[in-house]
Order: sequence, then C-alpha cells, then structure tokens
Amino acid sequence: MAEDRHPEEPRLGQLGRRGLLAAGAAGALGVAATTVGAGSAHAAEGGAGADRTITLTGKLPTGAPDFVHLPFDVPAGVREIAVSYRYDKPAVPPGTPGNSCDIGLFDERGTELGGRGFRGWSGGFRTEFAVSREQATPGYLPGAIRPGRWHVVLGPYQVAPQGLEYRVEVTLRFGAPGGEFAPAYPPERARGRGRAWYRGDCHLHTVHSDGRRQPAEVAAGARAAGLDFIVSTDHNTSSAHGVWGPLAGPDLLVMLGEEVTTRNGHWLALGLRPGQFVDWRYRSRDEAFPRFARQVRRQGGLVVPAHPYCPYVACQWKFGYEDADAVEVWNGPWTYDDESTVDSWDAQLAVALRDGRSWLPAVGNSDAHSAPQVIGSPHTVVLAEDLTRDNVLEGIRSGRSWLAESAAVQLEFTATGHGRQAGIGEELSVPADAPVDVRLAVSGVPNGTVRFLTDEGQLHQESLPADGAGTVVWRTTASLAAFVRAEVRHPKADGTPGKGNAMGPDLPWGPMAALTNPIVLRVEG
Repeated sequence: MAEDRHPEEPRLGQLGRRGLLAAGAAGALGVAATTVGAGSAHAAEGGAGADRTITLTGKLPTGAPDFVHLPFDVPAGVREIAVSYRYDKPAVPPGTPGNSCDIGLFDERGTELGGRGFRGWSGGFRTEFAVSREQATPGYLPGAIRPGRWHVVLGPYQVAPQGLEYRVEVTLRFGAPGGEFAPAYPPERARGRGRAWYRGDCHLHTVHSDGRRQPAEVAAGARAAGLDFIVSTDHNTSSAHGVWGPLAGPDLLVMLGEEVTTRNGHWLALGLRPGQFVDWRYRSRDEAFPRFARQVRRQGGLVVPAHPYCPYVACQWKFGYEDADAVEVWNGPWTYDDESTVDSWDAQLAVALRDGRSWLPAVGNSDAHSAPQVIGSPHTVVLAEDLTRDNVLEGIRSGRSWLAESAAVQLEFTATGHGRQAGIGEELSVPADAPVDVRLAVSGVPNGTVRFLTDEGQLHQESLPADGAGTVVWRTTASLAAFVRAEVRHPKADGTPGKGNAMGPDLPWGPMAALTNPIVLRVEG
C-alpha cells in the first residue's frame, strides 16, 4: 500500500494497487473476453527478414470485461516481440473515474486461468516492453519465441463514460534467437543463529512491477534496516525470481513470492518455488481464490491478505479469511486503515478461540516501492528454528512473531503461571483461577504507551519513560482472559499518551511502534 500513499503516485500512472486488476479468461470464468473483434488489426510488413508491426485498435465501453485479450500471430523466425500501447484520457467530471488500462502478455500456450501461457505483466507502469529468448523487460519472462497465436492482454481498470480507445503496436523482429537466459535463484538458507528471533520484510517491490528500486537497492536497504530476511513480492509476475541469487548472502535470506492483485483485494503469496506464477485474474464471485491458495500451500508457501482496509479501488479484501494463513495488519506508515485491520483481526481472535479453530497470525510489512519509503518499516520479527525458508515460514504460520516499526525496537513478552511459562504465539494451560503474570520488556519507544489487550479489550495501560525502555507486569487469570496481546504506541501528535476505553473525535492513540501476536490462555482440564 505504501506506493498508493506516496504523493508522487498520480504522476507515475496507475501504480501500486491501482495498476493490477483481474477477472479471468473467458472460458474459465464465464466472462466474455474481447479479442480483436473489439476493434481492428493491421499488419505492416517489410521485406524478408524485416521487422513487422501489427497494430491493434479498438474502443472499450464502460462495463468492459476485466480483461481484454488481443490475439496476434507469430510466424517462425521471430527473435523478439516488442509491444507499445496507448489509450485516450478524456476529461471527466469530478468524482467520475477516468480511463486507466493495464497490459500484459501471453504466449502461444494460451490465456487459460492458471495456465502455462503467462509471459509477463507490467500493469500501468510501462507503456512498452519487449521479450526474447535471452532477455526481457522487467515484469516479463525471457524465453523461446515460438510460432503460434499470442495475446496482448489489456486490463481496463477504469473506463470513462466516453469509453476507452486503445492502440497497441506489436513489432515482430526476426533473426537468430540468441542465447538462453540463465536464472540465478537465491538459496533457501542463510547463516542463522539457530533458534532465534529473525527480522524480515515480506512485502517489497522492485522495477519488476511498480517499484522504482532495482533488486540490488532493495537488498542493500534490507541490510541497512537490520533485516535477516526479505520476500520478493512484485505484482502479478515472477520475473524478479531469477535475479536474486547474487544479492542474497549468508547475512540475508531472500525468499520468493508475489503480490497477487485481484479486483477484490490483494494477497501475498509468500515462499513460492523459483519461477512459480500465481494468477490474479478473478474476483470473489468467481470462487477461484481457494484454487490458487491451494497452489501456494502445495509449495509450502503462505497465503496472506494484504492491507485489507486500503481505501483504493479494488484493494479492500473481499475473499474472507478461510483460506488465509496470516493477515497483514500493518502496512507501511501507520494510518487509520491499519487501525481498522487490527480491530477486525482482534475480533477474529476471540471468535476463533471460542470455536476451537486456529487463529490467524498478524504480520507487518513496509510495502516499500521507492524512496523515501523505508524498507523494513514495519517488519515482522519471527521466532524460527534457523534462518531458512521453511523455518521462517513455519514461524509466521504458527504466530510466533511480533511486529516492529524498526530494528531499534526490542521486545520480550511472556505469560507465567502455575509454574509454567508461554511466549508469543504459544498457549499457557493453568487452573481457572491461578494467577498469571503477563510481562512485557520493551526498549526503543521514548515516552511510549504499553497496552495489554484481551478478548474483553484493553485491561491495562502504562507509560514508558523518556528513554523508551521499561518493563510492565500485569496479573490476570485464564478464567478472565482467553488471550492477551500487547501493543506499544508512540505518543499522540499533541504529546499525550492516549487513553483506552474512551471515545472522542480523533483516534485515541498515537502510531504503532510494536504489536505482538497473542499468548493464548487455556483453563486446564
């Protein structure tokens, strides 16, 4: 979400969440996919071996399909396909969406939902791209240019009342195919510290989607932020996967992923296998999301709804949480939509524990796209057996994690009772009325406010001193609290600490500095 908040964003075209929408191939979802019948095609041919340009034009009405597939034929002997496009942007009245159209490419293997034909996506970030056997524009996949029917796919994200006139030029360049691209995937292990807390940012963008940073800049930023791991999550493409190998190292685990941006919300596919692509062309009504969630889990990965209350078009989460493994409750700089997500997540904790179901862990990520957005602010601190892909993903899946605005924030959170102790993401079983001491030790939040929350809401609040370090202890029982979690807040803008269990015209708290997953309290027997 960070890119959408950046004041530069409107000048960049349809970036971030606003650039990548979905609904699926015609046969798969019952959506009438428009082909060249929507307009016209014209091929300008030169002599033997000369470049050949195919021009595809048409006009889309308001209410056009989510995806428009424009076919073109590729003969034998083509070494590179270059595509450029443009569309009109007529003036519209205030409050009326103007034209916005994304673009991608499928090869001769077809446009079937989840099929093998995907060759790249750039949303609205680029107006031109090229693919060949040896290289491709970021966002697109290098590989063989085989003869057959290919498709440019348009995503008319928004269509003005006047309609959207498009012009796509496809240039076929002939010649020897060139060498084969050799991907360099990152290793699945870094030099860890055994069982320890590891810091990582699981939502990051590069030039392979709508980011401004090169992958090398992201890796450098992660190291500067004191992170142990990152996940590459460019929108709707796996094109960055093969460049991370040289950028990982003993000190930085790089995991592969994708931000899957549908028309009914975005989700993070974390821990994908190298080169794996997750389709995004569906809505909640199409009932396709569970299929792709299973695809990610079969690889050992995680399904994480991202910024569920983001106010931008197509960003609010509409798929439910039955197929989720965690939820991103904190995305980039703290704002009111994060407050909404935390409140909803907190309510779900109580329901899950009441019903005897697994509860959904919280994660926090920067969603950083470009400067001045800060990589690692926030990030997730995970208790893992070692610094490996599988161990980190398991730590996130089990909820053994807490969220921090930066590496300057340190935190320890435990519950002790009846001679037993549990930490974040764990359960403490004690007799119903046995005293349970909840203890939080924190540093790095000057004049901060510590909050302890249970299924009843906030039950304890205490201020930290000016140096930002302190220990807070509070006593409860398992009969009174089904779980307990902690928040550490910065002071409000007016310098006051905020006050729980109160109402007023503004938010009752300052920005989040740290947030824990819960410790579950069970009545023994």
